[in-house]
Amino acid sequence: MVPERLQPLLDETAPLAERFAAAGHRLYLVGGSVRDAILGQSLDGRDLDFTTDARPDAIEAVLRGWADALWDQGRRFGTIGAKKDGREYEITTHRAEAYTPDSRKPDVAFADQVEADLARRDFTVNAMALAVEPGATAAELIDPFDGLADLAGYRLRTPLSPDESFTDDPLRMLRAARFIAGYGLLPDPGLVDAVRRLRGRLEIVSPERIRGELDKLMVVEDPSDGLWFLVNTGLSDEFLPELSGLSLEQDPIHRHKDVLAHTIAVVQKTSPDKILRLAALLHDIGKPKTRSIGPGGVSFHHHEVVGARMADTRLRALRYPMDEIADITRLVELHLRFHGFGTGWSDSAVRRYARDAGPLLEKLNELTRCDCTTRNKRRADELARRMDVLEERIAVLREQEELDSIRPDLDGNQIMEQLGIGPSRAVGQARDFLLELRLEEGPLGEDEARRRLADWWESQPASPNR
Repeated sequence: MVPERLQPLLDETAPLAERFAAAGHRLYLVGGSVRDAILGQSLDGRDLDFTTDARPDAIEAVLRGWADALWDQGRRFGTIGAKKDGREYEITTHRAEAYTPDSRKPDVAFADQVEADLARRDFTVNAMALAVEPGATAAELIDPFDGLADLAGYRLRTPLSPDESFTDDPLRMLRAARFIAGYGLLPDPGLVDAVRRLRGRLEIVSPERIRGELDKLMVVEDPSDGLWFLVNTGLSDEFLPELSGLSLEQDPIHRHKDVLAHTIAVVQKTSPDKILRLAALLHDIGKPKTRSIGPGGVSFHHHEVVGARMADTRLRALRYPMDEIADITRLVELHLRFHGFGTGWSDSAVRRYARDAGPLLEKLNELTRCDCTTRNKRRADELARRMDVLEERIAVLREQEELDSIRPDLDGNQIMEQLGIGPSRAVGQARDFLLELRLEEGPLGEDEARRRLADWWESQPASPNR
């Protein structure tokens, strides 16, 4: 009897299974889709992964005439991709793969039995396969490593020994953090010990793959258990050493928060947005370098500026896209800006805050709110109230002005026309002058802006540009 929750999968994949059976091959649904279907999670829009005893050429032959589109970039690894009715499929020949000690890419050996393929999967909860037979009511769960029991018991294990599994693909050590956080699984002690011993193997994994796995961890509902796993095993030192560096020794006299615990708490509080979460993870990494103890206690002067530079360096090393680096480092740089204005926000201060944040304004406001992890309820309530007031002020000014795109009342062409000059440094200076007026006073209107510009120009020293 097929469990009701799996029936939609069988109905959808039956035509494909019939094509493989007609060609003399068996087809198995594997990986995350089997796991999540068992958990009752929706697979709407999800890509589906299959494995088969067919070799890549045979897979491609079966898919032709059925798929709307085909691609074979993964042929070397036994994978042929297809798209049908908006859903993407990847069908891979049963394989056993392992990294050589000094290689970033696996050596691939094809296998004839699905059990050999499952043995090389990362964790037992992913080492289950659903044998899809012709006829939508026939299915068999292949579970040679008790993944179903581990899923029910919230246990994280590897199909083979952890040493063998992590040696095969060291990225699995980082992936373990995501499964701990995302599925609430508890790692076996042997798995934890293996990560501590083998964490140096991560050096053979490309920065792009590490970045991809870190991104997936950062957008689970609560990444905190996964982050603690990375720190406690030392794995984070292999790709993000600044994280464990936040575990500062606390001075018993000049007491301050555990910066690492604070950072993970901030990440936990933020929405599962990748850019926001990464900014939360990195927002205080400048504190160890700026920590000082004086008569007034512990201070971290300009840690946001130092932290933004450190974040830029680390994100570049992980091969993040430049636009993402710019957004994350900007949030790190601005995360203390709210506190610098005290309780009295002038209109010009609100404009500058909104202008500097630009399209990151909502993320910056959320980061600022979540950065408050104090247990002092009075202080927490006061900070929340001040942020409420600021957001109300922004909303009011946004209704009155084009707050999201603050610019001078005159553009460069208008400035050159009025002053009778061509492109030059003076045009930029005039634009800066008008922008300051715009920030301080709000929209002036073209006539008033021209009058102010004329007065300013008259006050400037004579130059060859005049």
